[in-house]
Amino acid sequence: MTGRRTVEEQLARVLDAVRLIESETRPVADAAGRTLAAPAAAAHDIPLFDNSAMDGFAVRGADVAEASEEHPVTLRVVADLPAGVDLDPPLGVGEAARIMTGSPTPTDADVIVPFEDTAGGLADSLDEVRVLRAPAKPGVFVRRRGADLHAGDEVVHAGERLGPFQLAAAVAAGVAEVSVTRAPRVAVVSTGSELLAPGESPTRGRIPDSNGPLLEHLISEADAEVVLVARVRDEADAVRAVTAEALALGADVIVFTGGVSAGAYEPVRGAFDGGGQVEFSAVAMQPGKPQAFGVLDDGCLVFGLPGNPVSVAVSFEVFVRPALLAMQGRALIHRPRAPFTADASWTPPPGRRQYLPAVVDLAARTVRPATAGGSGSHLAGGLARAHAFAIVPAEVETVAVGDAIDVMLVG
Repeated sequence: MTGRRTVEEQLARVLDAVRLIESETRPVADAAGRTLAAPAAAAHDIPLFDNSAMDGFAVRGADVAEASEEHPVTLRVVADLPAGVDLDPPLGVGEAARIMTGSPTPTDADVIVPFEDTAGGLADSLDEVRVLRAPAKPGVFVRRRGADLHAGDEVVHAGERLGPFQLAAAVAAGVAEVSVTRAPRVAVVSTGSELLAPGESPTRGRIPDSNGPLLEHLISEADAEVVLVARVRDEADAVRAVTAEALALGADVIVFTGGVSAGAYEPVRGAFDGGGQVEFSAVAMQPGKPQAFGVLDDGCLVFGLPGNPVSVAVSFEVFVRPALLAMQGRALIHRPRAPFTADASWTPPPGRRQYLPAVVDLAARTVRPATAGGSGSHLAGGLARAHAFAIVPAEVETVAVGDAIDVMLVG
């Protein structure tokens, strides 16, 4: 094991090894969750045409400029325009068209009078209408063509994730296809002769494998594809065999948990140490000090994370997730971080940066430990209450109530 590295040094080594995954063209509706390899440009304006923002009457502003409850203006209704019509009725002086939200505004109209500003409202509104209030300003309640964006404008930028909002915007702009990066294929392997499948009854010396389900869902949330979830005994040959299986499935990344420390039964170390492809390092962080990382001959990235669940969660957030997003060409690869105020006191480990599972109060901007046991790497139960990690620098000896703490928000 080499000398202790900083988190930044280990992360830099990981990101230096990342290679961008190839892109593909997909129908926009089939590209949700993918990262754009090229900008998505609008095929047409938004809005497509001038249209009404209210249910009411399309009128000539000059006709109703002096309208008031004391001196209402009566207009003749000459057309009815529900949403979906393509009519453009002419409006002469003293004429109006009843119009519904989203319907094209007649060319001759320049304002919309809502039903609420008329005497009769919707009732008996197809003959004439009495306007009780003048429009507040010219053009009120008319959505102008291209006010949001014009044809050719970038709707979603390269490097952005096509999430629900971005997908809706692209569809609204007439985007039919997008160029996106392929989802990285990831194999998850839990090592440990003590591990049981989720749901199996534990016995003395045997524990459930919580790392596999944890990573499976964290990887999916990072928009990668899980191609294998496996558990192997503490045997180097078992690690070699599952590595071959993962590569046969086309894995771009293999994530091992356990077997990377300095104990007598460390199968990941036994399978890879000395081969020159995977490096085993100590990182100045808690939890998550023992780390393994490397690149196999075919370019597959190999991560070896510690075996305890909190260590796995922290290591994934700090090293694996940024790598998966960088492989997809994501512009932003790190979780959002913000300063919060400590609502409890605790003592971080000396000489190592602490990533403490934490509970935050977004309204009060306060943070406290998720468990009484601090950031103990075995305290998996505390993860259920955590939706953030409090990040305490290595040089900080104690955290007191009221201290400013950097917080990584994860859920």
